[in-house]
Formats: sequence, structure tokens, C-alpha cells
Amino acid sequence: MPALAPVATSDPPRERLSQHGPAALTAVELIAILLGTGRPGQPVLHVAQALHAACGGSLRRLARQTPGSLSQQLGVGGAKAARLVAALELGRRMMREARPPRRRIHRPEDVVQWVGPRLDDLEVEEFHILMVSVQRDVLRDVLVSRGTLDRSLVHPRDVFRPAIAEGAAALFLVHNHPSGDPTPSPDDQAVTEQLVGAGQLVGIPVLDHIVVAGGRWVSFAATGLL
Repeated sequence: MPALAPVATSDPPRERLSQHGPAALTAVELIAILLGTGRPGQPVLHVAQALHAACGGSLRRLARQTPGSLSQQLGVGGAKAARLVAALELGRRMMREARPPRRRIHRPEDVVQWVGPRLDDLEVEEFHILMVSVQRDVLRDVLVSRGTLDRSLVHPRDVFRPAIAEGAAALFLVHNHPSGDPTPSPDDQAVTEQLVGAGQLVGIPVLDHIVVAGGRWVSFAATGLL
């Protein structure tokens, strides 16, 4: 049996997943999240480490295990074995799926078409970020805050933490005005200025901020406000 890999001893795996994204975790940490708990006198990371080592440190070998063989490992059991088998089967099915075409953002109109219909008729303000790749493919749409837009609600860490975890190349900001008037407010401009500055520091530029309201919209970039 191969030597056991070092076990992470800093933050718990679920906390690291929230803060840094799944790509930052080791295979052992991801297995530990699926297991959920360890066994008396043995933390879950140690159980995950032993299971990983029993499969020669290979996820492919782990994926070939039956629920019965997995449940025989100390600290695993039937319910945890079922979770592992289900998660690995989902991974296999995902790899067989055809990759859907990504939607690309080139103009403010593309942003409005993407998220505008969902925001136009809301009775409260929602602030979203659209993360894009170098090719301007939309990677993810994240709701950052709900309520009157100001710098206390939209903090740079809440905007750029998911962007960094996703590996975004740039961001589009978008929010709505329930009043029906898309004219940017002083708070809108202050939030935009703060986030543009933060984006320059972390190397993820803010390409535009679009306000939608009443079937109309205003682009900060198009109007020279960005």
C-alpha cells in the first residue's frame, strides 16, 4: 500500500470549499466532504485518507468500487458508501454529456438579454455579477445582494471571491431599479467606482455596469461613467 498523503490540518474542508472553491481542495478533502463524519477517535480526514490510499491513491480505482466493498472500509459504512458511489457516478455521467454552447457577452445589450427579464419587474433591487472568460463566455451569474444598493451591501470581497474561485477573466455588473428609472444614482456610481478599483487590484477588470428598469437600461461604459 502506498504511503499516506499528508492530511490538511488548517481549515475544515467545507470551509475551504466555500472560501476557495472546489479546485483548491485535494482529493482527500473532497472525499471527506462526501463522507461527512469520521469514526470514534478518527477524524473524517483520516478516514478519507485511508480510503484514498486503499485505492492506490487513484480516483479511477475508487470509482470502480462497489457500495459493498466501500462499506467494509473502517469509518465508511453503507450510507457513506452510497454517497460516494452516487457522486462518482454523477461525475461519469457529466463527462458523457455534450457540453452546451456558452453564451458570449460582447455588448451591453447581451447583458440585458441575459439577466434583464429576471430583474425588470422585481420590487426590490438585486445586484448581480456576470463572470466571463477571456473569450467573453458567461461562466456564472451570481446574486451578490438584494436591497437598496450601497457600499455596505456590495462589498468587494463578496464580488471578487466567487470571481477568483471561478477563474473569471472579467466581470459585468448589473442591477435593477424598481422605480422604473434606470438613471444611475450617486450610490450606483460610488459602488461602481469602488468595484472598478478593486478589480484593478486583483486583476479582474469590471467591463461595464448596467442598470435595468421599466424595459430600459443604462450602460456605464456606453455613457462614459466607467
